[in-house]
Amino acid sequence: MTNKIHEGPSRSSRSSRLSLAVIAVAALLAGCTRIETGEVGLRVGIDKQISGAELLPGSFNQTLFGDVLTFPVRDIAVLLENKQPLTSDNSTLKDFDMTLVYSINPSAVSDLWTTKSRSFHAFSRDDRDWILMHGYMTTVTNNAAYKAVREYKALSVADNRQKIESEIKRIVTETLASEGLGTALSVSLVQVRSVMPADDIIASANAVVTAQNALRAKEIEVETAKKEAERIAALNTNSKAIEYMNAQAQLKIAEGVAAGKVQTIVVPYDFKGIVNANPR
Repeated sequence: MTNKIHEGPSRSSRSSRLSLAVIAVAALLAGCTRIETGEVGLRVGIDKQISGAELLPGSFNQTLFGDVLTFPVRDIAVLLENKQPLTSDNSTLKDFDMTLVYSINPSAVSDLWTTKSRSFHAFSRDDRDWILMHGYMTTVTNNAAYKAVREYKALSVADNRQKIESEIKRIVTETLASEGLGTALSVSLVQVRSVMPADDIIASANAVVTAQNALRAKEIEVETAKKEAERIAALNTNSKAIEYMNAQAQLKIAEGVAAGKVQTIVVPYDFKGIVNANPR
């Protein structure tokens, strides 16, 4: 009687199945995207329609069928560069740079993407992300900055930087609330980075300072001359003071002669000259 021995799968068969499993896992991972911290995702079906709720950070989502869009929702910066707002004295600033930082309520991502114009958003080619409401926030920020600066004169804008920052934040926040976006978007920071008045304003201010300094110098000269005149007049009316000053002067001369510092002869004011006692 012959005993049949049933052998398991051959080594080559097991290796083949393992390879297929590895390939399948690799294909599955290649067809997935992970939502990073600070982002929210939306699934787009084959029919190009948004399907399902927002995809939260940390989740893996397949992209073999359809696609997944990602949207940053935290600390999004709006930069205004080389702006030239008008001041209250009708002067155009030479340069005005500022930064506004806003965030998006994660639960509002789907509504903002599906109901707002694409022109309101921006696309980051480097990160392959859509920046929700970036274009809209840039416009609102620009308008708020021009309105806030208009309240100050050109030379006082820099000194009131903090007030202008607060005013810009207030205007932007009120604008969002009035357009029903108060719970979807929030402003966390406004920073004015650079303020420079026009060249003619700076030149005029420098000229004023120079004139004021020159006037003050003249005033000091007049005050000094006046005090000196008063001093001399006071001395002239006080004979004792004149005698005292003459005595002081003679004392100084005597001290100089004694120290060998004065090479001269002190002659009394009533000196009559030398008389020749032995005339020929």
